[in-house]
Amino acid sequence: MNERLEMLKKARERMIEERDMHAKVLAAPFDRDKAERARNKFIEIQALVDALDRAIGGEDTIHPAN
Repeated sequence: MNERLEMLKKARERMIEERDMHAKVLAAPFDRDKAERARNKFIEIQALVDALDRAIGGEDTIHPAN
């Protein structure tokens, strides 16, 4: 695995962990302020995860696994 692909996968893993923290807030008993912030961060992080998935897919296309 090339270094760039490894870095992208590590970044994706880290963002999933952060996204999960916000999901826990959303799943907890409702608190309007916390839920609103968590929802916005969740959406922002999910967009980043989607972008990382596309970048990883692009790396796989450029450097296919043998």
